[in-house]
Amino acid sequence: MNSLMYAARPLLEDFFSTLIFLVLIAMKVDVRIATAAAIGVGVLQVAWRKMRGHPIPGLQWMGLGLVLVFGTASLITHDVRFVMFKPSIIYVVVGGAMLQRGWMLRYMPPVAAGHGQEIMTLFGYVWAGLMFVTAILNAVVAIRYTSHWVAFAAIFPLASKIGLFAIQYLTVRAVVKRKILAARAAESPMAQAA
Repeated sequence: MNSLMYAARPLLEDFFSTLIFLVLIAMKVDVRIATAAAIGVGVLQVAWRKMRGHPIPGLQWMGLGLVLVFGTASLITHDVRFVMFKPSIIYVVVGGAMLQRGWMLRYMPPVAAGHGQEIMTLFGYVWAGLMFVTAILNAVVAIRYTSHWVAFAAIFPLASKIGLFAIQYLTVRAVVKRKILAARAAESPMAQAA
């Protein structure tokens, strides 16, 4: 369970302001309030990490930048369609950032270091693919099925991320465990005697 929490914590931190926005929108909070809350949370997260002397990961900087730019644009335009389409742009930008090789390695718990880099790198690309698929689906729902957008935005992005996270966690855990056991078996006195 500790390794699950170790992996989930940075992911939740990186997307916390986005989650705040989606939860507030799902609760039918005014778009301006939801946007202002997401901007405030994003700024506070970065300020808190800065004050504590912690490095600020690229995804968190990017998330803050996107929340500030698109959040401010939403507040200025008051255009519901822009607010609905905005996540598609964000998902494309996030997906593009996730195409960076090895970006996901920081999510590995220390016990897995040296045993799961390849599978984590592969899952980094899978996450990028999920972002691109989510961007396309969001755009379609925002343009063609506007009345269903809030339900889509509240359910699909979060559910798909939780689902992929669970698949990744279980897969990486199994692969790393198998590699660790194989390394231990190779180092055992019986293996050395042969």
